[in-house]
Amino acid sequence: GKMGNNMRARLRGAGIEVIGYDPNPEVTDVTSLASLASALVAPRVVWVMVPSGKVTDGVIREVSEVLTPGDLVIDGGNSRFTDDLAHAEFLATRQLKFIDVGVSGGIWGLKNGYGLMAGGSEEDIAAVMPVFDALRPDGPRDEGFVHAGPVGAGHYVKMVHNGIEYALMQAWAEGYE
Repeated sequence: GKMGNNMRARLRGAGIEVIGYDPNPEVTDVTSLASLASALVAPRVVWVMVPSGKVTDGVIREVSEVLTPGDLVIDGGNSRFTDDLAHAEFLATRQLKFIDVGVSGGIWGLKNGYGLMAGGSEEDIAAVMPVFDALRPDGPRDEGFVHAGPVGAGHYVKMVHNGIEYALMQAWAEGYE
């Protein structure tokens, strides 16, 4: 999608090697999830950026089939925080790690950076901090990134963020009306 593609471009602009898979052959770097796994060096980090719900559930299951113990899956979509616990538990049965990240910034994130709200273990967050630093806005880390707590905390904070954002937009709309 547009946001994931822009994130890929921002990461590459920061010198981070990114190999992306998308079912759309016009935008993918590899032809399948299996070829994605083959192209990545273990321990792999796979960032899933798809619509929340059944799509995310399916992609996480499919990705888990091509990864090996010790690899890490990041869900950067707008998943419900309670789904994160189920995803982490499922991946743990395959000895795979999991981080949830609420991502804010939309199509402007490519230029301006993304606000990132992460949930997961200290160790897993630290392992991918170079990725988070490349994606967040320039400036102090705490102005564009937060490790909100354990798995589920990132998407929980993103839910609160969206509630505040949408309430403000509604208030502005009512004021202008």
